[in-house]
Amino acid sequence: MKRVVIFGNSGSGKSTLARQFAETDNLPHLDLDTIAWQPGAPPQRKPITESGHEINAFLAANAGWVVEGCYADLLELVLPHASEIFFLNLPIADCIANARNRPWEPHKYASKEAQDANLEMLTDWIAQYDERDDTFSRAAHEALFRGFKGEKTLYTDNARSR
Repeated sequence: MKRVVIFGNSGSGKSTLARQFAETDNLPHLDLDTIAWQPGAPPQRKPITESGHEINAFLAANAGWVVEGCYADLLELVLPHASEIFFLNLPIADCIANARNRPWEPHKYASKEAQDANLEMLTDWIAQYDERDDTFSRAAHEALFRGFKGEKTLYTDNARSR
């Protein structure tokens, strides 16, 4: 059974690739954005233990799955169960272009207008991928990729096929 983990910068195409796996392989899909944040503004991360419980419940309920996100701390909880991983290590400029062109994500935003209102903040955050030293950084994602001993694929551009 496939147990796929997809990670990379925001705008790298994680959700698109995850949807392809979910549809073609009939896999349940967990977007870590949906369990990483507390409701309300300003956004605040849930305690990792709380998100961890939600991850464990998802994994226990499904023999096969696809999990995607940019949270290295949460991905570390999933990787021991993964059969394969995909690191979408695109250039920052490509991630920004993808973010500007993404369709409305109704599971994250109440409207396309609300999503677009967040775009400037998002593109600024995407641009900091190489400078950050946190769980969302290129360095954290590269460490996950290097440390995984199973089947792994690295994509460095948008021209991938499934």
